[in-house]
Amino acid sequence: MRTHPKPGRMTEEAALEVASQALLFLAEDAGRLGRFLAETGLDPDTLRHRARTPEVLGAALGHIMQDESTLLTFAANAGLKPEGLSTALAALGLAGPWDST
Repeated sequence: MRTHPKPGRMTEEAALEVASQALLFLAEDAGRLGRFLAETGLDPDTLRHRARTPEVLGAALGHIMQDESTLLTFAANAGLKPEGLSTALAALGLAGPWDST
């Protein structure tokens, strides 16, 4: 039996899809991709080999969420609500820099 996530929650599978869209969004623009690589310390070769890992996908989503303009542009292009991106990070077991514990 398949369970449905509680309101305000997202499945890991759905979160990985959102994060994949985030990485593609970054890759579409050399400047955005360059900033992501610089921030994460990844080189293009490593990115190619690890692009599908939850860690890299989560890093891409977290990177987008650090800049409001980029966040809003990505969300609009992906047809997502901006607040859904933090839900996706949480579903991946990651917290953004704005979350406190």
